[in-house]
Amino acid sequence: MRDVAKSATAGFPQADIDFPPPIGGLLKRSFDIAGSLAGLIALSPLFVMIALLVKFSDGGSIFYGHRRIGRGGRIFPCLKFRTMVPDGERVLTAYLAANPDANAEWLSTRKLKNDPRVTRVGAVLRKLSLDELPQIINILQGDMSLVGPRPVVRDELEIYGSAAVYYLKSRPGLTGLWQVSGRNDVSYDSRVAFDRHYVENWSMFGDIRIIIRTVPAVWMSRGSY
Repeated sequence: MRDVAKSATAGFPQADIDFPPPIGGLLKRSFDIAGSLAGLIALSPLFVMIALLVKFSDGGSIFYGHRRIGRGGRIFPCLKFRTMVPDGERVLTAYLAANPDANAEWLSTRKLKNDPRVTRVGAVLRKLSLDELPQIINILQGDMSLVGPRPVVRDELEIYGSAAVYYLKSRPGLTGLWQVSGRNDVSYDSRVAFDRHYVENWSMFGDIRIIIRTVPAVWMSRGSY
């Protein structure tokens, strides 16, 4: 597991600043470690199967680490099973330049319902949210939590405006209020509101409720693309 993390995190800067403790403190962190260890053990056969599918679909890399903003502004590589073609940025730039409607959708939500970068295997993994399973490693490393705001890139954090301070108080989550409330079917302003509400009203019981609600949300693929 450590070798996987190292290969996917190569080249990412590590923070040397001690930030104030995140919301939930030791109780939330202990729950994260216990839950992610149990999940990693239980899901290990699925991990292997997905890794083989991704690798043999086009011969590219299995994992992808995307720069995201964590607690206190720390940059970390958010791990995923690779779902896009290797030259995704070039493909996206050309596609947006040729499709004004898609460009407007991207500027509004930072998502595309018909993303030209996504592979066939990747489309299935995204639909079922299976591409995000490697983030269990991020949780064990302390970059993420089982529940919290979805990790964002720097440009997205600027959209948060004054609400960014709430995002930065918590570790980003594998699941959260946004995922169980419609995901991509809700506006970005609503996503920001969900993150602020979560941080302002955090409780261990609330985290458990969100985890329970995540199961049917993933099963029915609500707002997932």
